[in-house]
Amino acid sequence: MHKQWLFRPLPESSAVTALADAISVNPAIATLLVQKGITSFDQARAYFRPSLADLHDPFAMKGMSKAVHRLVQAIKRGEAVLVYGDYDVDGVTAVALVYGFIKNLHGQVQFYIPDRYTEGYGLSQQAVSRAVRMGIKLIITLDCGIKAIHCIQQAQAAGIDVIVCDHHEPGAVLPPAYAILDPKQPTCGYPFKELSGCGVGFKLLQALTLQAKLPIEPLYAYLDLVAVSIACDLVPMVGENRILAYHGLHKLNTHPHLGLRALIQVANLYFPLSASTLVFGLGPRLNAAGRIDHGSLAVRLLLATDQTTADMLASALNAKNELRKYLDGAITAEAISMLASDAQAAQAKTTVLFKEDWHKGVIGIVAARCIEQYYRPTVILTAAGGKATGSARSVRGFNIYKALTACKDLLDQYGGHAHAAGLTLPLEHVTAFQKRFEAVVAHSIQDDLLIPTQRVDLSLSFDTIDFKFYNVLKKMAPFGNGNMKAVFATDPVVASSYSILKDKHLKLYAQQPGTHHKLEAIGFGLAKYAAIVDNQKPFRMVYTLGESDYPGESRSLQLTIKDIQGK
Repeated sequence: MHKQWLFRPLPESSAVTALADAISVNPAIATLLVQKGITSFDQARAYFRPSLADLHDPFAMKGMSKAVHRLVQAIKRGEAVLVYGDYDVDGVTAVALVYGFIKNLHGQVQFYIPDRYTEGYGLSQQAVSRAVRMGIKLIITLDCGIKAIHCIQQAQAAGIDVIVCDHHEPGAVLPPAYAILDPKQPTCGYPFKELSGCGVGFKLLQALTLQAKLPIEPLYAYLDLVAVSIACDLVPMVGENRILAYHGLHKLNTHPHLGLRALIQVANLYFPLSASTLVFGLGPRLNAAGRIDHGSLAVRLLLATDQTTADMLASALNAKNELRKYLDGAITAEAISMLASDAQAAQAKTTVLFKEDWHKGVIGIVAARCIEQYYRPTVILTAAGGKATGSARSVRGFNIYKALTACKDLLDQYGGHAHAAGLTLPLEHVTAFQKRFEAVVAHSIQDDLLIPTQRVDLSLSFDTIDFKFYNVLKKMAPFGNGNMKAVFATDPVVASSYSILKDKHLKLYAQQPGTHHKLEAIGFGLAKYAAIVDNQKPFRMVYTLGESDYPGESRSLQLTIKDIQGK
């Protein structure tokens, strides 16, 4: 699809010059930093050297004092505690973190991950009933619970207190929990609103260490799990998230949890790992547990204490992921075929597809794949438990959670955020939902939001690019939403030579006309642009900067092409 390039505004030259002089960097680097709001030496130092000392006081979060008081009480009384979490990466890392930490303080603790197929997302009535039979006195929910009104009422009636640790948008009515920890709840004055679910669990444990005067180092030993949650849940890589991810990646690359190390090995990943490696290498494998089998498999891996168990569970997860990839590919092909054969769908502003035998565990991935082909808000539905259940994914700038809210009378339940959500509805409402969702989106979405965009931070001349420049760029990691890897544009460019790799990738040697400085560039899946770069015709190029990793060869800089446009 044609992309619209969106150039970030250039900051005032005086601010760029002042910062470049203050920290002795190239003006291009200073420009990127000022674009991020970094304008002073102290801000730059905090950015390049994130410190755990800069984490916010956990007691600034609404409900924290009450939550910690109840948790300390449960530990002192020897009460049975249940740590409950969602089955995705954020949920399983959160459960492994909180359960693993409390287990070292309190023997009466168990964990629970709901079954995606028999219980669905969030706190379930089945789980609460089991907790009653088990004699549980306190449930801690992680990455879920903010909308579990009825289930928490059920727990309350049975004499079980619930501490909700969530980061999703709350509904109009909050659940009757003993304490609610969610930075997004009304009147919560916590200064950072974008924690992951695992991050909220970390703040609970941070508060516990302060309240009980425990050493903080055993908690920091779990930062690799927190980093995985932050990267894979795609929460903004700014503020506390960036601090936690920075130190979590250091832990992951030096002394990871045994289960994570086993998963890294079976996935054939190489150190040092970046946030991107977590998203595309570890995340899908941890998610595969809940998608194909049961999320508890991932928790058991993360909690593994011996090599044999870790290796066995990592291999099992890898096998689940291979099956997930097969199902994902097959269902995506079927969904794209359905869209291509529907003339009416071509004119629509949304994609809503339903097929009763699609695998529930991969429909979220299929929704994302459909957006790659048809760039518009998308809902993929399948049948499960006598209901239609689905995953929604949005395009940049459109709040899909609000669109679902406008359809809530047709839904049994829904939850999520602006970019992604889950939903359940009666089978007989599917057609009505398709029509309503299309009408709601068509009425509210701006046409330019239906065109994929390519962010560009800065126009750059190739003579700026060298290893000194690249090495400073690398120090801006970890990258993620809100702190993306810098994207550059160069215009004009010519290809002194090019080739097509595996019938789909474009590799070329790029240079600016009138210069001799050539840079290797590769565009994954961009072989379609061969005609634009042929015969040394000038073109415009958007790219990120990295280095080649060919075995046995010396280091060299390499551009990763994001988009090409002819002149």
